Amino acid sequence: MGIYLLLFVAGASVGFLSGLLGLGGGILMFPILLYLPPALGLGSIDVKSITGLTMAQGFFASLSAMLFYRSERLVNRPLVLTFGISLAASSLVGSLLSKLVPDGPLLFIFAVLALIAAVMMLLPRRYGRDELTEAEVSFNRPLAIAIGLGLGFFLGMVGQGGAFITIPILLYVLKVPLRVALGSTLAIGVISASAGLLGKVTTMQVQPLMAAAMLAGAIPMAWVGGAVGKRTETRHLKWLLALVISAAALKIWLDIF
Repeated sequence: MGIYLLLFVAGASVGFLSGLLGLGGGILMFPILLYLPPALGLGSIDVKSITGLTMAQGFFASLSAMLFYRSERLVNRPLVLTFGISLAASSLVGSLLSKLVPDGPLLFIFAVLALIAAVMMLLPRRYGRDELTEAEVSFNRPLAIAIGLGLGFFLGMVGQGGAFITIPILLYVLKVPLRVALGSTLAIGVISASAGLLGKVTTMQVQPLMAAAMLAGAIPMAWVGGAVGKRTETRHLKWLLALVISAAALKIWLDIF
């Protein structure tokens, strides 16, 4: 029973941050499920099951928070379709092949992606355009498709919707304003995580009871997080994102070595 209570609390906490910061939650949920159950004497969860649970978290938390951002006109449909569909296609391939990859390399891939995202989020940027709505945003579509195809494979391998690295790419490579980047990333996360979740379910890497306990907390709190984020200054959101991603990346790298 203890493990299910932990999953509920973790789901609610990460769900709130998912809505607040536009993250699907995998960057947070992965280390929580990897390190916290053994520390509390609840046993360990194998990495493949963790990747399945984090993919389920990413899909449903992203869907809940995305519905809030869409109501605020902060989801750019062309960006979601071009970047999201290319990401989803390669994510499905990666998630299916992940069954054949040992836990060690999966953890290393995740750590590398987190490090890249952390470094990007620490770069300086301007905040003047961050309050623009989705109708006022333009971006490089061929570049978005190319990045989505390359990145999605590795995200599918490690069971991630990819928001933790998608947001830095939208901000610093495609030059999308922060609030639209958060809302669009959540919608992209729904698409990419749906493909990855399908692969994880097909290969029996999702534990249904564990997933149900986690999502009971995550889904409502993701909406609440989105409402709080809408009222928070983008400068603060950016640095909170940088802190969360950097802390998770540092923890994983320390444990690898």
